[in-house]
Amino acid sequence: MKLTGVSTSSVPAAAPSGPAAPAVAAPLGSAAPAMALESALLEPAQTALHALPNFDAARVAELRDALSKGELPFDAGRLAGLIQRFHGSKA
Repeated sequence: MKLTGVSTSSVPAAAPSGPAAPAVAAPLGSAAPAMALESALLEPAQTALHALPNFDAARVAELRDALSKGELPFDAGRLAGLIQRFHGSKA
């Protein structure tokens, strides 16, 4: 399988929900200031999230399938070397 180009179809990010979602407890009567503070704290993270490129979920599934079938070469040693180079080797 040959890799070509990058598709940029949009996949919307889902808001966290359920037990993994962070809960913010505010005292009664102070909901507005707590929400303003939460919004101010989350704004940089939301800006960074929106700056990330979109990804094509169908293309990711296609690559995962090709990798599992052995149609796409995988070199674990090369990947490990690239990770070490990116994060800085401390050995």
